Amino acid sequence: MATPLTEPELAGALDRLAGWERHPDRSAIRKTYQFDDFRAAFAWMTRIAEVAERMNHHPEWFNVYNRVEVTLATHDAGAVTRLDVDLALAMERAWSDRGP
Repeated sequence: MATPLTEPELAGALDRLAGWERHPDRSAIRKTYQFDDFRAAFAWMTRIAEVAERMNHHPEWFNVYNRVEVTLATHDAGAVTRLDVDLALAMERAWSDRGP
């Protein structure tokens, strides 16, 4: 089982994850991504789905048109773990690489 991050570890991770914040109601982190259109949002989600599958760690997300709301927590640990940070970092790389 993955180990929950300590408070300093979580704070340090959030410092490196632009736009990510603590979920107000549970031990999780979250971010909303906004894209130009549905096609761009779905393409990004497809790319992340491949990463998540390889990690065997899957996001909670909600998509409406050009917006994707993401919440990450490791359910087995009941908290944010390194898996969540690694997936968030992959999302940020995909966001940066999405092109024009």
